[in-house]
Amino acid sequence: MGLTRLMNRPFGILSKAICSVGNGDYGYCSSISQKGICSMTALNYGHPVNLFGTSLVRHYSDLSAGDQMNLIKKLREATSAPIKDVKSALLASNWDVDAAQKDLRKRGVVLASKKSSRTAAEGLLALAQNQQKAVVVELNCETDFVARNDIFQHLALSLAKSALLLEGSKHDSIITHVNADHLEDLKMNFVHPKFSGEKTVQSAITEVAGMVGENVKLGGGVVIPAPSYGVLSTYLHNSPQPGIGRIAGVLSLELENKTAPLDAVQQIGSELAMHIVAAKPLFLTREDVSSDALGNEQEILRSQAESTGKSQMAIDKMVEGRLKKYFEDVVLLEQKFVVDDTVNIKTVLSNLSKQIGSEVKIANFARVEVGQGLKKA
Repeated sequence: MGLTRLMNRPFGILSKAICSVGNGDYGYCSSISQKGICSMTALNYGHPVNLFGTSLVRHYSDLSAGDQMNLIKKLREATSAPIKDVKSALLASNWDVDAAQKDLRKRGVVLASKKSSRTAAEGLLALAQNQQKAVVVELNCETDFVARNDIFQHLALSLAKSALLLEGSKHDSIITHVNADHLEDLKMNFVHPKFSGEKTVQSAITEVAGMVGENVKLGGGVVIPAPSYGVLSTYLHNSPQPGIGRIAGVLSLELENKTAPLDAVQQIGSELAMHIVAAKPLFLTREDVSSDALGNEQEILRSQAESTGKSQMAIDKMVEGRLKKYFEDVVLLEQKFVVDDTVNIKTVLSNLSKQIGSEVKIANFARVEVGQGLKKA
């Protein structure tokens, strides 16, 4: 009868009744949201609570609010998970940090799978190199905010270092591209306060995606071989720390004379790597320009020239002049040097060759930028 009368009372009165504490043993605090959802927090001061005949499990009632905040802070620092998820996991695990961390990791896998269809066109490039080659690996995420995350950057650097250990192809003198699928099954040993142990690349990416709450994808990589004798130069633009950035320029400078000094070559190599990032060359020489690209450009230039209504001879000269400008824009050896625009790259190499007493040539080069080929949402 008493229970019936209590249940028929308005919620506001019921709230006060439940919030009262009897004999100092326990209390309940209940609140109702604007949507009519009732939330209830147990305040147990020594004994299991029995409300309306239902036995409730004790939830570490001896933990003070300060202790609970410390556990939340500890778990958040260990996982980098959102604070809402951290608190939820701790409550679900009866404030057991280890169990909560395990729960977050499980939920992270689910979270990552749900986000895997979203476009990941931001991210970072990670670069690693040794005496034989340089490797650039792209790791993508959804926002620049996550790209600045310490765990994300650690994962990117670890991927590049692991890719560097892969065996080269049979054609070690040319640039090769590495598909993401080729790297996903690699096993790596991570050493980070929040992210450690041996994992496959794919499982590591899935775990980090759960931590940062975004889709994280491996964008593949490129391998640039070192010359038989010379310098392999690299430059990273927008680099928050050594080894990572948003744009990478890499080139191989090869010397004919294997006794020539390399100091001056290293200096010019660094400047040329920076030039590649800034000038965006597409080809090394005029001969490397594909017939399709050249034919398409000639068609556009001729159409533009013909619209002027000039004579055929004048049109031919206009096309020839503009085609020269096209080569200066897209061919590395024809481009004006960004450090000194009074000379082109071909002249820079010629002057360097005279200085060190050996012919210096660019064996190959690569320019990689985050999100190339990915459409941003």
